[in-house]
Amino acid sequence: GLELSVNNHAADFSLSTMAGPSVSLSCLVQNSSQDEELLWYRGGGQVDLKDGNKVNVSHICVSPVTESDNGVAFTCRLARDKSIRVSVTLDVQFPPQLTGEESLHVEEEKDVTMSCNAKSNPQAQTAWYKDNELLTLKQNRYQLYQTSEVFQLSITKVQKSDNGTYTCVATSALGNGRKDFNLIVEDKKPPFPKEAIIAAVVVVTVTVLFGIVARKDKIFKVW
Repeated sequence: GLELSVNNHAADFSLSTMAGPSVSLSCLVQNSSQDEELLWYRGGGQVDLKDGNKVNVSHICVSPVTESDNGVAFTCRLARDKSIRVSVTLDVQFPPQLTGEESLHVEEEKDVTMSCNAKSNPQAQTAWYKDNELLTLKQNRYQLYQTSEVFQLSITKVQKSDNGTYTCVATSALGNGRKDFNLIVEDKKPPFPKEAIIAAVVVVTVTVLFGIVARKDKIFKVW
């Protein structure tokens, strides 16, 4: 009948919390006829425990709780029989944290990608705006890419009409965030005249060779 409980839960459970405040976890041995040593794990790594915090009851504190703790399992195990265990998975909730401003200088007819880190829990609703108006996607020119953490807008072969301020907006029940991209489309640079350069190199080379041939007698006299 020996079993463990974490925060009065005898089976695995999820604990919702906000980023910032600390979280205390307590593991207790129940129905034991002898002293039992306890072990704590964060994910796959063992947590160091001080003496006096290992036998029959053990406490750990996650402080401060951060976004990186979201989805992480903290497991209490019995030292002599690690199959006896209870895990708690942290459900850390935080709003999207989009901030800042970025300027992008792109040559006309080149491609450009604007990327936002839209990570949040719960997942935010995202949208793109141009000059404070909801962006209308142009077929074959605008492409959206989205994961749970990244929200991207790509424009193929930018034109002068694409100049403007693009805003990535992420909204969740806990708040919203936004990031501005000032897109500046520059004039297309003329193509590099490779043929003219090759011709110039040939002319210079031939001229130098003719010069050497014309002065060969003087060169030989010097030597």
